[in-house]
Amino acid sequence: MASSARFTRYEGFVIAVLAILQFTIILDFMVLSPLGAILMPTLHITPVQFGWVVSAYAFSAGASGLLAAGFADNFDRKKLLLFFYTGFTLGTFLCSIATDFHFLLFARIFTGLFGGVIGSICSAIITDLFALEVRGRVMGFVQMAFATSQVLGIPIGLYLANEFGWHSPFTMIVLFCIIIGILILVYLKPIDKHLGLNTEHNAFKHLGQTLSQSNYLLAFATTTLLAMGGYMLMPFGSAFSVHNLKIPFDKLPMVYIVTGISSMIAGPLIGKYSDVIGKYRLFVIGSILSMIMTGIYGNLGPTPIWIVIVINVFLFMGITSRIISSSALMTAIPKPQDRGAFMSINASVQQMAGGLAAAAAGFIVSETPSGYIEHYDRLSYVVIAGSILAIVMMYFVNQMVQRKLATPAVPV
Repeated sequence: MASSARFTRYEGFVIAVLAILQFTIILDFMVLSPLGAILMPTLHITPVQFGWVVSAYAFSAGASGLLAAGFADNFDRKKLLLFFYTGFTLGTFLCSIATDFHFLLFARIFTGLFGGVIGSICSAIITDLFALEVRGRVMGFVQMAFATSQVLGIPIGLYLANEFGWHSPFTMIVLFCIIIGILILVYLKPIDKHLGLNTEHNAFKHLGQTLSQSNYLLAFATTTLLAMGGYMLMPFGSAFSVHNLKIPFDKLPMVYIVTGISSMIAGPLIGKYSDVIGKYRLFVIGSILSMIMTGIYGNLGPTPIWIVIVINVFLFMGITSRIISSSALMTAIPKPQDRGAFMSINASVQQMAGGLAAAAAGFIVSETPSGYIEHYDRLSYVVIAGSILAIVMMYFVNQMVQRKLATPAVPV
């Protein structure tokens, strides 16, 4: 495991390729929603059908995480990554040639079945190759993929869609995937040390054993709470900005771009800082910051755009701190022989919790005929309450990790 202050050239390659790989996965998911204005009239699909196209990926990704968990520790992680990334690439290619609603819906389900497992495999690889002392830094670099997809990926995707048709962003992602797949095939070394540790090769029994461990269940419950809090504000964020804060629609990309650039810069710094001061301590700091900003944001009325940008930057700083520190802590929980299964279930829980949170938000807020979002303040209070509970639950997760660190014979 890597634990030195500086990463070797190969370790740097692993971090870079995992970050770019995550970029393609996230971009494939994020780019679809902005394409709705082009897709619906072009394919003659209704808003309800488009909603199914968007959600199909998340639900199939959640299901695939559970299906893959049982055998995730029975294979070389490099081979497993290549298998699922190839399926994801094929699914994205099918999206690029879709001609109607049913074809596109099938393509999104297919893509989600493969793409939903990749994040968990990446987390298992990071855990296998990097010591806990530097995982915050690694997670910080990999987390840049989210911000990069927001800053670069979506604008480029929309430009290509406007110039060459809605298929072109998916074609761009496929080309990226092929290059990354070749790099993984040629340069990534086998990651198979866990194979000798796993004594249970029956996929269903291995899944059952992973789900039956109380410390794992606490981690899954904490992930559920974190995902629900994170996804609740997202679905109505743009509508709230336009109709409540009175930000002109054509100025909205500026808010996301500045926020994304700030997150890109802050990610590696936050990751390094989490390794220095402690991951749980940074989680608490990030949670407090995000709670303060959420409370302010949810109660805003018409606001100058520069104030909205400042609030969003600090809000996402807090959210990024929570994600990086909690992700690094979670990697220390599973035993080496359970890492693949644990990460797959954790990713599945995260996907499904996010979908439920978005649905729950719809029951809390309401929209007037003018587009004004009512009760957004109540939504912010629910998120704050969840954040407080998450701090408590993450405390017990951190205690588990500290007990493992106090036992030198147990690798983390």
